[in-house]
Amino acid sequence: MGINDRLRSNGRMKKVILFLLMPRNQARPRRWVRWFVNPWIHHRGKHSRIRPRTRMDVLPFNKFHLGDASTIEDFATINNGVGDIYIGHRTRIGLGCTLIGPVHIGNDIRLAQNIVMSGLNHNYEDLSKPISEQGVTTAPIVVEDESWIGSNSVVLPGVTIGKHCVVAAGSIVTKDVPPYSVVAGNPARVVKQYVKASKSWERT
Repeated sequence: MGINDRLRSNGRMKKVILFLLMPRNQARPRRWVRWFVNPWIHHRGKHSRIRPRTRMDVLPFNKFHLGDASTIEDFATINNGVGDIYIGHRTRIGLGCTLIGPVHIGNDIRLAQNIVMSGLNHNYEDLSKPISEQGVTTAPIVVEDESWIGSNSVVLPGVTIGKHCVVAAGSIVTKDVPPYSVVAGNPARVVKQYVKASKSWERT
């Protein structure tokens, strides 16, 4: 058993380490973690930018990767507390977006404003405990290369959005989106797809 597995299986030690990394009942890491630990552990690509008003709830026990020439705009929130966050090259995370891992975003992606992508769900089945004490389950969100997601959209855990897709503004994406598709609505459904035979985008 590796050291990480031992720490995770030891409840008391896990609580002590979490307390050292972040204040009790808070998601934001302590300043010493942000200043002296994260810069040495997490990857930031060349010419990448994290704007000064971004909230980086990034901890060392999960991965954070920001690719070359990618930007995270002001008022966004990035949280890798329960899963890795990967952002590829030449990708822009728009104003006010929220990414809660596990989330994998590819290259040449555009996220507009106020998009929520959360790879976690809260457990609720046990009626003898508050939902806040029942832990979470996770399922990774994947956004493949060249896609564009419109403002105020929500992408649910476990969803994969294929290559070169468009998600219309205000959509709630509850299931996988095939490559080269346009989806819209709540729940989002395919309204257009690229047809190779005709070399055109056609309504479904």
